[in-house]
Amino acid sequence: MSEEAPRRTGAFRALKNYNYRLWAIGALVSNIGSWIQRIAQDWLVLTALTAHNATSVGVVMALQFGPQLALLPFTGMAADHMDRRKLLFATQALMGLLALGLGILTLTGLVQLWHVYAFALALGCVAAFDAPARQSFVSELAGETDLPNAVALNSTSFNAARLIGPAVAGTLIYHIGTGWVFILNAASFLAVLASLLLLRTHELHRKEKVEHKRGGLMEGFRYVWARPDLKAYLVMFFLIGTFGLNFPIFISTMSASVFHVDAAGFGKLTSLMAVGSVTGALLAARREKPRISLLMAGSAFFGMGLALAAVMPSFWLFGGMLALVGVSAQTFTTTALGAVQLGTEPRLRGRVMALLMAIALGGTPLGAPIVGWVVDHYGPRWAIGIGAASGFGAAAVALRYLLKYRNLKVSFQSGRFHLSHDEDPVPQATA
Repeated sequence: MSEEAPRRTGAFRALKNYNYRLWAIGALVSNIGSWIQRIAQDWLVLTALTAHNATSVGVVMALQFGPQLALLPFTGMAADHMDRRKLLFATQALMGLLALGLGILTLTGLVQLWHVYAFALALGCVAAFDAPARQSFVSELAGETDLPNAVALNSTSFNAARLIGPAVAGTLIYHIGTGWVFILNAASFLAVLASLLLLRTHELHRKEKVEHKRGGLMEGFRYVWARPDLKAYLVMFFLIGTFGLNFPIFISTMSASVFHVDAAGFGKLTSLMAVGSVTGALLAARREKPRISLLMAGSAFFGMGLALAAVMPSFWLFGGMLALVGVSAQTFTTTALGAVQLGTEPRLRGRVMALLMAIALGGTPLGAPIVGWVVDHYGPRWAIGIGAASGFGAAAVALRYLLKYRNLKVSFQSGRFHLSHDEDPVPQATA
């Protein structure tokens, strides 16, 4: 294991590290491809394989994210016990092959709705192992000193891809069709595979290998249960992840059934939200330390932004609200990911991150079909209202935690409200 790098400053300080910089470049290319595929997949289901059936889009999301929860006993242990670089190479290669398979089916005209369901389930199984390993691998690339900045820059990269991908996807779907879009995504995985091969392995900040023993998963549960701060993060992520982060349903159904725009318009709306997401991630990258008070504010503004979006009367006003939602959503997710990683012992980080990802994404099988059903029966505006309620609920969870455990105080200084509370806990290593 290499020694920790000296403390750096600046919003892009983690990029001074060769390994992290190389990974970030490969991940950006792959993320752009993945966002292009997400748009193409939703549009394929909504407009070609069904008659604007939002429930079917919700089922695809449920199948894609359900394995995060179902495979939890294995994914966290894999991230803690296996070589994360090798594990990521395998998962990224498999996801590329799945994109290639769906692309071939679509190009040959053989694709049916159940094919999309099957590929979504297979992709979800692979992604269940990929997500906690990828999140935990950041600490090996950047080290503990630059970890908060690296987490924020990861989110910036992801959302820069969400800015570029949908805009490109709308044009590509129109000109070359969804099948070739899936093929392009398959090719994009070559970038991240190349970055993994070219890493300087001797410079990785590796921790001592965790000894495999029975009850390892339960140890992770017990650890979280004994930490009120981690429990608060997970409950907040469950609420917002289950009912709030259903943007493929929100945006696709508003595009097709309310504003009556084509795939290019769908891509523009997704890109507008991504503008806000990139802004939120860059703001998070400038912060030295994630705080739960910022999580509370991000959750409240997320709820407020979705509530306003639900009543916007025009395409561009709706898109403007989506940009504000993107800032708040990214503030919440980036801060939560950084807080959980920094607040968890390194030896348990993989299992705790797997639990977080399972709750954040594994709630989708519950929330997406419900949200899709609401769209089909009451319209997309009411479904967006459910997302808004999840943001307000998460903010209430953070408020309760701060009042009960962190001595929250509210004051009025220089014409504005000021919040102060005790410092968040620092994890203590245990045997």
